[in-house]
Amino acid sequence: ISFQGVGVLAPGTRTPIMQGISFVIEPGQVVGVIGNSGMGKSTLAKAMVGLLPAISGEIRLGGATLDQYDPDQLGSLIGYLPQNVTLFSGTVAENIARMSETPDSAAVVDAAKRAGAHEMILQQPQGYDTPIGNFGGRLSGGQRQRLGLARALYGDPLILVLDEPNSNLDSVGSEALNDAIRTMKSEGKSVIIMAHRPAAIAECENLLVLENGMRKAFGP
Repeated sequence: ISFQGVGVLAPGTRTPIMQGISFVIEPGQVVGVIGNSGMGKSTLAKAMVGLLPAISGEIRLGGATLDQYDPDQLGSLIGYLPQNVTLFSGTVAENIARMSETPDSAAVVDAAKRAGAHEMILQQPQGYDTPIGNFGGRLSGGQRQRLGLARALYGDPLILVLDEPNSNLDSVGSEALNDAIRTMKSEGKSVIIMAHRPAAIAECENLLVLENGMRKAFGP
């Protein structure tokens, strides 16, 4: 995936929140994106998964711009864990399967295991069939984050975009997260991590430093 002079507007305004961003992430690379709060990390994540369009420059995946992909196709290629995980009214399994009308049960369990969420799910009253209300109010922040990671991993995406992925995780959850990242890397897939905590970038080999919505540095 590559950014070439990308600029993005703040939602509902004409003010660029990110501008002139350029970098390339190769298959098998794990890249951390760091910078102070408000520097554009979450904006970059949303642009990378197609939630915020580029007003200038191009974002390309496999040589094609993001808008050349059907949204469902793009969703199968890129797994996304947002900073604030939203869960929907449905079962645990349905949430992991992204509320698909034709969920793959084996893929749901595989994603949960890779996210370190399988045992936690089995401890729920009805396991994978446990109903979850809107926003997952009965679950802790760490449990929601693990389910969000499982949802991001569902369907075996080529790229994983993680926005503050360990903000609510305990040591067991953090280790499961790092295991998932190492597995993605060993399979030749790419991971991008927006991070504040040093532990979140332990698996990164390159860092992108953002300052005031612009690239300050990129490299080992």
